[in-house]
Amino acid sequence: MGGTAPKHKKIENTKDVVSWFEIPAINFQQSVDFYNQIFGIEMETQFNDNYAMAFFPVNKGIGGSIVAGPGSTPGEAGPLVYLNAGKDLDIVLKHIEPAGGRVVMSKTMISEDAGYFAIFIDPEGNKLALHSTH
Repeated sequence: MGGTAPKHKKIENTKDVVSWFEIPAINFQQSVDFYNQIFGIEMETQFNDNYAMAFFPVNKGIGGSIVAGPGSTPGEAGPLVYLNAGKDLDIVLKHIEPAGGRVVMSKTMISEDAGYFAIFIDPEGNKLALHSTH
């Protein structure tokens, strides 16, 4: 019974820890419009049964969506998801308040190598972060 931690087998073929994210919404269209506006994108939407989803466009890497339906409850508590704001998060950050969101932590340097982050609340009340290299 030495003080060594048990060895865990590494999960094979995992590049990123996060593989998918969902941002909950009650007012689905308001949430879709907000993210379309701040990122300058057009999200593809899908409706089935009691759920609505809008997908963030991705070429490769981690994807995610806005989801509305049973069990999708927005809020400031819980995990904090960092959204990629490209090379300079100021470009996305300046659109948050005009689109109906609220910046709660302005652009802050993490380190020279890691870049910058900012935290905001979307119109549905979800707390999210932005990350960029500049």
